Amino acid sequence: QLRLVESGGGLVQPGGSLRLSCAASGFIMDYYVGWFRQVPGKEREGVSCISNNDGSTYYSDSVKGRLTISRDSAKNTVYLQINSLKLEDTATYYCAATPRFRLRGSNWFIEGRYQFWGQGTQVTVSS
Repeated sequence: QLRLVESGGGLVQPGGSLRLSCAASGFIMDYYVGWFRQVPGKEREGVSCISNNDGSTYYSDSVKGRLTISRDSAKNTVYLQINSLKLEDTATYYCAATPRFRLRGSNWFIEGRYQFWGQGTQVTVSS
């Protein structure tokens, strides 16, 4: 059972930046790791994903250009850098992981494809 722990959320002013971390309890080289976010009352939205196997990255059109996903394979950790934060970025951010055979890159945003989930970290953008 893979355990994922997110960190790095907090309160930030509009225009600021945050780096979220997703630390995995085990080896995730052959996994896709995605970041999703959810606002109360709304569906969870996929914002980014990385293939730890080859480093391919994927982004939602709504956040493209402001987010950068990256990985540190030695630490089994995936990062999500969020720049130019907007009020509408306020959400609970979750990381999720799934073995490579369960997902195609074109389906990265489908939450049902992910096998393991973290507990989430809150990002609040407010002036």
